[in-house]
Amino acid sequence: MQAEIIALGDELTCGQRLDTNSQWLSQQLGDCGVRVLFHTTVGDELEAAREVFRQAIRRADLIVSTGGLGPTADDLTRECIADACGVDLVRDETVLEQIRALFARRGRDMPERNAVQALFPRGSRPIPNPHGTAPGIEMLAERQGQEPARVFALPGVPAEMREMWTASVLPTLAALTSHNRRVIRHRTIHCYGAGESAIEALLPDLIRRGRVPSVGITASKATISLRITAEGSTPEACYEAMQPTADTIYQCLGDLIFGEDGQTLQDVIVRLLAERGQTLATVECGSGGALAEALSQADPEQRVFRGGWVLRDSTAIAATLGTARGSAESHGWPTGDDIQALAAACRAHFQSDWALAVGPFPRIDESSAGPPPVQMALAELSADHEATRHRPGPAGRSEGDAPVAIHAHVTPYAGHPDILLARTVKEALNFLRLRSGPSRRPRCD
Repeated sequence: MQAEIIALGDELTCGQRLDTNSQWLSQQLGDCGVRVLFHTTVGDELEAAREVFRQAIRRADLIVSTGGLGPTADDLTRECIADACGVDLVRDETVLEQIRALFARRGRDMPERNAVQALFPRGSRPIPNPHGTAPGIEMLAERQGQEPARVFALPGVPAEMREMWTASVLPTLAALTSHNRRVIRHRTIHCYGAGESAIEALLPDLIRRGRVPSVGITASKATISLRITAEGSTPEACYEAMQPTADTIYQCLGDLIFGEDGQTLQDVIVRLLAERGQTLATVECGSGGALAEALSQADPEQRVFRGGWVLRDSTAIAATLGTARGSAESHGWPTGDDIQALAAACRAHFQSDWALAVGPFPRIDESSAGPPPVQMALAELSADHEATRHRPGPAGRSEGDAPVAIHAHVTPYAGHPDILLARTVKEALNFLRLRSGPSRRPRCD
């Protein structure tokens, strides 16, 4: 069974609102084993909407629409379905009384315009809407030489739509597919450190059309995601079918992989350090604290991230270093040595196991040959001290005096301006991940 989802409304086509209903419905249909081939969005124009429904009925076995069931003149769904099915609209008196009763319960008289919501294409079935005035529509659309297409029309209000889907549409679909029950499942593997084409080149013909299970690749702000999709009789069968493909991806990409199914780099860092009972602090030069914000959101229980410094100008940087040394005061921005000193000072101040220093973030000058790279430094307690950190030490010895190891990293500040900050923050988190986590050497036979 193949499906099309139709979203109606000028607010969607003009960009005023984001169509989250279609995303949610696609996930629900996938769980039912129904493959969604088309997402169509159409404005509140009668002839355009009519043609969308006609085309959907021709090419899809199942159509689910959202929106266009209200009482106003621009609510066109019921008329479009009737026209596409070649039938007229008829009033359902029972539904009309239910709408009147809903208004009465709210202490209001029903405007006469709302009576249009009791009109249904002849031969259709109303879908109850317990908390709204817009009932849904279920309709079989006859097709020449094919099995009828089944049309479900639901309101655009997300809460009402989801409630009606669960209570009415989902049981109907379950009954329709019970004789050949199939489910679709996805598994997404997230990577950082190489671009789309480079990652595809590392994989042995996995991202090809027609492969089963299929593998898709997408990029979002320098994170590359590989989505494995399988169909089977049960979710377990789907995941079992995916496993050899996932194994191959892990073997080929190794340390480029940082997580799965929505995990972010900051999620992985917090989980990794929490498992070891370790803590982290940060210092950022010339940014707005994007690194600290990402870690704070990933660590709501405050198990790992102790805090950070956000140093916006050279005066703050020089003051934090504690002396007039380095280039922070003489040249306006710190050198790599200064960033390493800031990492050590940050670790001592917050008494953390790790401290990550990043900056400065260059100012983009389109007339220049290119911005300078971003300096990064990671301070960690030395292995010897970590082994004895809980033992009594010499009198007067503080945690801030502990020996530390400093690791330096430099990354280009390059790419589309929209992703520069996000990419640099991810680069810093990935630097920490690779230094602090177990290594997996990429291998692909």
